[in-house]
Amino acid sequence: MKKLRNWAALTFALLALALVVGSVGPAGVREAEAAAKKNKKVTLLNVSYDPTRELYVEFNKKFAAYWKKKTGQTVEIKQSHGGSGKQARSVIDGLKADVVTLALSLDITEIQKKGLIDPKWEEKLPYHSSPYTSTIVFVVRKGNPKKIKDWDDIVKDGVEVITPNPKTGGAPRWTYLAAWAYALKHNKDSETAARDFVTKLYKNVPVLDSGARGSSTTFAERGIGDVLLTWENEAHLILNEFKGKYEIVTPSLSILAEPSVAVVTKNAKDKKTTEVATEYLKYLYTKEGQRLVAKYYYRPNDPQVKKEFEKQFPKLELVTIRDFGGWEAAQKKHFADGGIFDQIYLK
Repeated sequence: MKKLRNWAALTFALLALALVVGSVGPAGVREAEAAAKKNKKVTLLNVSYDPTRELYVEFNKKFAAYWKKKTGQTVEIKQSHGGSGKQARSVIDGLKADVVTLALSLDITEIQKKGLIDPKWEEKLPYHSSPYTSTIVFVVRKGNPKKIKDWDDIVKDGVEVITPNPKTGGAPRWTYLAAWAYALKHNKDSETAARDFVTKLYKNVPVLDSGARGSSTTFAERGIGDVLLTWENEAHLILNEFKGKYEIVTPSLSILAEPSVAVVTKNAKDKKTTEVATEYLKYLYTKEGQRLVAKYYYRPNDPQVKKEFEKQFPKLELVTIRDFGGWEAAQKKHFADGGIFDQIYLK
């Protein structure tokens, strides 16, 4: 009898527990999961190229506030910066980026080829996953003592040019191609003339830094060189920091630089950050995100925001990477080991 009473008591307890669990149901489980998510802090690592430091310091704060309000979850975003090519290599070598925001789509493709990013990453976001654009301009000292107005002026004897190494950075590859395109246009599409032109340009370069920010330091802080070739946004940051010391010269022709962004799929999946990483990049395309990129002198892609800031960005003739057959073709011809850049710089 005692055993029967014990079994009866145990059965009753199990039935009661089943009723409690059953009363929670799927909705209750979802509420519990949401509460757990709300209380869990998440950390993202954004691996980016040189001149985006200031942009992402402010952008990260705005996104964190947006995400907290939307989900209740706290998100901390860490930043890593350097030459775009070097940053891509760091991710390939094991740096656990959740997202990459790099100067060239090619650099993201190199990461994708290692199985770390979705093969269709360019289709995930508008404008081929390029939330903003930029171009290459010149920075000269106040008064423009060397009277530099266009590309022809920077290949003259006695003009020191500061630009980074196109083997390691994104901006210098855009710069090299812009110079090449200018030479083609003014020499009846002669590749021989274009090669001679960029050869003269790089003979005027006393030091090749690894990235755009390093070249800015060489020119603006160390006082080396007569002209700096750099991102349009980086040029404005120099003017803002060193007030009254420098001027921007916009050449007649440059190139439409299209920095790209992507979720590092494998890392985000392993770290369980896919959702927040995806929303982080999407936020770049919101009106608030687009106005912020314009504040830091990147050219927004959103038509409405672009119109709001059109007076901020001079109009000029812009070639595109498609004029060079795309990045794969341009990389192989100009920047791969043994390519034209190596031939003209190392000889």
